[in-house]
Amino acid sequence: MHQSDQDIRNRLLIARLPAMPQILIKLIAHLQADDAGMPELAALIAKDAGMTSKILGVANSSAYHRHGRSISLEQSLVSLGTDMIKTLVISESVFQTFNSFPHSGSTDLRAFWKSSLSAAVMARAIAKAMAYPQAEEAYLAGLLHNVGRLALLATAPKEYAYNFTARDDAALCAVEQRTLQITHAEAGAWLIERWRLDSFLADSVLYHHEPLARLEASHPLIRIVRLAHLLCCHADDTESIMLARQLCGVEEEVLGAIASSAARQVEQAAQHLGIDLDGADDIVTPPAYAPPPVDPVQQRLSEDVRNMVLVSEVGQTFARQQGETSLFEAITRSARILFDFETTVILLENATGHALVGVTAGEQQQRLAGFSVPLANGGPLAASALECRLTFLKRDMPGLGIVEEQLFRILGTDSLACLPLVSGQRSLGVLIGGVAAWQIPANQKREGFLRAYGNQAASALEAAVSARGHARRQLDHVAEEYREASRRVVHEVNNPLSIIKNYLGVLDNKLAKQEPVVGEMAILNEEIDRVGHLIHGLADLQPVAAGGVTNCARVVDDVLRLFRTTDFLPAKIEVLTHMHDAPCDVEADADTLKQILLNLLKNAIEALPEGGRIEVRNRGHVNRDRRLYLELCVSDNGSGLAPEVLANLFSPVRSNKEGAHHGLGLSIVHELVTRLHGVIGCRSSKSGTSFEILLPLAQTGVIAYPGTAAAAVPALGNTALFS
Repeated sequence: MHQSDQDIRNRLLIARLPAMPQILIKLIAHLQADDAGMPELAALIAKDAGMTSKILGVANSSAYHRHGRSISLEQSLVSLGTDMIKTLVISESVFQTFNSFPHSGSTDLRAFWKSSLSAAVMARAIAKAMAYPQAEEAYLAGLLHNVGRLALLATAPKEYAYNFTARDDAALCAVEQRTLQITHAEAGAWLIERWRLDSFLADSVLYHHEPLARLEASHPLIRIVRLAHLLCCHADDTESIMLARQLCGVEEEVLGAIASSAARQVEQAAQHLGIDLDGADDIVTPPAYAPPPVDPVQQRLSEDVRNMVLVSEVGQTFARQQGETSLFEAITRSARILFDFETTVILLENATGHALVGVTAGEQQQRLAGFSVPLANGGPLAASALECRLTFLKRDMPGLGIVEEQLFRILGTDSLACLPLVSGQRSLGVLIGGVAAWQIPANQKREGFLRAYGNQAASALEAAVSARGHARRQLDHVAEEYREASRRVVHEVNNPLSIIKNYLGVLDNKLAKQEPVVGEMAILNEEIDRVGHLIHGLADLQPVAAGGVTNCARVVDDVLRLFRTTDFLPAKIEVLTHMHDAPCDVEADADTLKQILLNLLKNAIEALPEGGRIEVRNRGHVNRDRRLYLELCVSDNGSGLAPEVLANLFSPVRSNKEGAHHGLGLSIVHELVTRLHGVIGCRSSKSGTSFEILLPLAQTGVIAYPGTAAAAVPALGNTALFS
C-alpha cells in the first residue's frame, strides 16, 4: 500500500469517526479528581437527556423498583447507588459511541459487545482485588480495549470485514500488520488519544496483546486490561493467565471467583443497556488465517530462540541493578514471573564454602536471616549445589532432611525447584522456587531455560561480589597508604622535634649568659617550618619533592652543625667530611637532602655505641646510563650489618630498636632518594657500613649526553657498585 489514498493511517485521519460524549469526558475528570459524589453525578446526568432517560429506565425496572408508581431522577440515583450510576454512565456513553461508528449497524456486533462487557466487568473486579484506586477507569479501559477493531472496520470495511470476526489473538495482529500496516491495538490507542482521554487508557489498549515478559514494570492499568483480555478471550491459555495473574498480584482463588461471576454481571449489564446478546456464544470466530502444520523441530528451535532472547533480556535487567539487594530482588521477582514460582529464595555459599546461607533480601528475609544448610550433610539440597544439578523435591519424597522440611514450611509449598547458580565451573549457591506438584513436569521440560537463567543470575552475582571485593580492596589500599604515610611523617617529624628540643636547651644556656641567639633562632624557625612541611605532606599520599639546585657541601655542613651544637653527636664519635674535591651542585631539594642525611647520620651514630668514626665524602662524578651523577658516601667503622638485615635493608620492617616507628628510617631514605631520581646502595662488612648515594648532577655547566633522561632506579643489592 504505497498510495496515500490506500494508507490506512491516512484514512483514519480523514474518517468520520465518532467523538466521545461530553458526559463521559466530564465523568472521567470527576473520577480522577476523586470527588464524584452523588450531587456531582446528579448535576452531570441532568444535563444529558439521553442519559437521564437511561437512568430512569433502569431504576424503574423490576430489578430495582417494585412499586406501581414511577420514581424521579433523584430517587433513581438513590435507588441505584453511586457505583451502579457510574457503570451505567460509562457503559451507555461507550455504546452510544460504538453504535455511531460507520458500518457498525450492518455488522453483527453481539460477540463484540459480549467481549467488551466481559473485559470491562473483569477489569473492574481485578482492579478492586489489586486495590487499584480507580475501578471505574479499569471498567472503561476494558470496554474500550478492542475499540480499534471498530475503527479499522469503519475505515477499511473491504479489507477488514473478515478479520473483524476473527479470533482476537496474536495471529490477528500479525495479519493486520501485514495487510494494513497497523494493528487494532495501535488504532484503538490512537483513537483514545484523539479523544483526549487519560494516557494510561491509551496505553492499556495499545499493550493488551503485548508479551507478558515486557509488562513486569508497566502501569497497573496495562496489566489489569491484559489479564482481563486473557480471561475473556483466551480462557484456555492457563499458562499466560497464571503469569498475568502473578503480574497483577491476584490470588488464584480470587481470580476464579472473578471469572465465575463475570457471566452473570455481563448479562445484567446487557439488560440494563438494552443490548441483545442472545446467540453471541453461537457465533463462530474463525482464525485470522489457517496456519500450516507445526514442525516439531521448528517449534523446538523457535522455543530455544525465544528462551535465548528472554535470558538475554533478563541478563540486561540484572546488569542494570544497583547494589546486591536490588539484584537479589530482581532475580527472585523474574524467576517467579518466568517459571510461575509461588515464592522464591536464594541460598549462597558462605565465605568458607562449607554451607549455604540464606540471603536476607526479598521474600522471607526475616526467616532466612539465620538459615544455614551444611554442604557436607549429603542431603538433596546440598547435592544440588555441589553437583550443579537441577533438582525437584516433593514433600513426601524419602531421604529429605530437616533443612528441606524447613524450606517447605518457609515457602508454604508442597514442591521445590532447586536451581544451582553456576558461573563457569563453580556453584555460587541455589535458587529455590516453590511450585505446585503438577507444575514439575512442565518445568522439567524447560530445564535448558532454567539452567540458562541460573547461569545469568550467577554471572550477575559474581560480578556484584567481585565489584564489592574490588571496592573493599581499594579502600583497604587507600587506608594502608594513609597508615604508611602517617608512620613516615611521625618518624620524620621526630628528627626536627629533637633538634628543636636540644636547641631550646642551647637557647636557655645562652640567654642565661646573655649571649646572642640569632643563629639558634634561625635554626629553630627552619626546623619548625620543616615540621609543618612534613605534616602538610600527610594530605598527599605520595608528596612530590620540590625541584631546584642544591649544594651538597652546604647541606652537609648544616646537618653536622645541628648535630654538633646539640647532644645528637657524642664526643666519642669523630665525623670527617671530604666534600670539596669536586663540584657539589645536584638537582635536589635542600630539605629532602637534609632529611636523607639526618637519617643516615643517626643510623651511623647508633651503629657506634662505643664510639668510632663517621665519614661523609664526595667521591666525584659517575656516568650511569649516559647520565652524570654525584656520588655521596656516608660510612662508619662499626661492626657492620647482619646478612638478614642487609637483605631487607630498604623495606619498612620492624627493627629491634625501641619505639613504634623504628625500622622505617632507611625505607624513607630509599623513597626520598628515588623521588630525587637518584640511586642508593649499601656495602657492609665487619669493618663497617657504607651508604652510597647517586644524585643527578645539576645540568648547569655540564655537557649533557644525548638521551640522558633521569629515571628512578631501584635500590641496589647488598654490595652496590657504580660504574
